[in-house]
Amino acid sequence: MARHFYKHKILLDENFYYRHHLPKLNRAFDVKHIVDDFHQTGLKDPQVYKFARNRGRILVTFNFDDFRELAKTSNTIGVVGVSNNILPDDIDKKLTALFTKRTKKSLFGKLTIVSGET
Repeated sequence: MARHFYKHKILLDENFYYRHHLPKLNRAFDVKHIVDDFHQTGLKDPQVYKFARNRGRILVTFNFDDFRELAKTSNTIGVVGVSNNILPDDIDKKLTALFTKRTKKSLFGKLTIVSGET
């Protein structure tokens, strides 16, 4: 049985590229940036996590170690950590592939790492 495509709701952290730098991801999914779209700056990590949870968005961030424990606290969202040694074009491809392959709840309640390794 074929899996249905799910259009994930994604929140890019303050330290992350704006969504126009990730055109494939932005076209395929509902992507928002915490600063560019919601005008939220200077929030502490627990506040960012709560912001994402309240909006039902999976958080994408570079500083994923700070969210490692927070990611386990809710089964309604998740955190995707991206290694900061990947070029924006590769991040765009890797995130698009990750979210395309995942079902609605498969990323919830955990930290998923995207690295430069294949």
